Amino acid sequence: MRALGRRWRPRLPETAASRAAAWFLAPALLVIGLFFALPVAAAFALSLTDFDLYALADPGTARFVGLKNYVELAQSGEFWQALRNTLYFVAVGGPLSVAVSLGTALLVSAKAARWKGLWRTVFFAPVVTTLVAVAVVWRYLYNAEYGLLNWALGGLGLEGVDWLGDPAWAMPAIIGLAVWKNFGYNMIIFVAGLAGVPEELYEAAKIDGAGWWAQFRHVTLPELAPTFLFVGVITMIGYFQLFAEPYVMTEGGPLRSTVSVVYLMYEEGFKWWNLGYASAVAFVLFALMLVGTLVQLRLQRSEP
Repeated sequence: MRALGRRWRPRLPETAASRAAAWFLAPALLVIGLFFALPVAAAFALSLTDFDLYALADPGTARFVGLKNYVELAQSGEFWQALRNTLYFVAVGGPLSVAVSLGTALLVSAKAARWKGLWRTVFFAPVVTTLVAVAVVWRYLYNAEYGLLNWALGGLGLEGVDWLGDPAWAMPAIIGLAVWKNFGYNMIIFVAGLAGVPEELYEAAKIDGAGWWAQFRHVTLPELAPTFLFVGVITMIGYFQLFAEPYVMTEGGPLRSTVSVVYLMYEEGFKWWNLGYASAVAFVLFALMLVGTLVQLRLQRSEP
């Protein structure tokens, strides 16, 4: 007999439960198979061929070349430059975006903050703004002659910078745009994570004499560990897919200093029509993102 006060629920047999679960999962699995697994498999098969513009007219001319595209990719100086540019963008822009998101979330979540809803809307607005339109506006801000940034530097007595024409400054300029454009999304996630931190922990820390920095270090950061993992993974994946910013603002220049892996894939596939080679670039990028995700998961699990 069941214990008093415990609600009784009928239990389905193992086979019936498995069959019901299969029916519920079947539509989603079918969609994933048709629109994800099948295209991925086809793209991988394409990366093992020399499929190009001429093969579009006569598919029979495409030949199986095995790993030739990957070997050529490993020997391509242009690919390694694009990879360095992408890693630089991810290594600098990713942590900077996460830091800005966390700082903004702390500000709009503070008890003393006024008009929290308004500020959250303002900070989130760039996320839902069209990236191409934003990039065009930022091109004028970065203009070396009449841009607002150089005007501000001149007002401070500093020399202006050719933001998009200098190879040393072009990628930092794109990073600034990307951080401003994307930090609001992570801010909302951090706000939700901060709302889940028990207030009792802060009260106990105050009783022990902990200041704001000690509370942030020993209470806020540990409690936000799962949030940091999620934000870190999605930020890394998004930043590895850098394309629209250099495409609109610099077209990969100056001196190819802003060419990313995705931009290189676009050029090879849709400018030069080397579709097999472009597919190989895509799978190398996929491998990089997979490794980065696994590393972050491993680091998270190894923390005490």
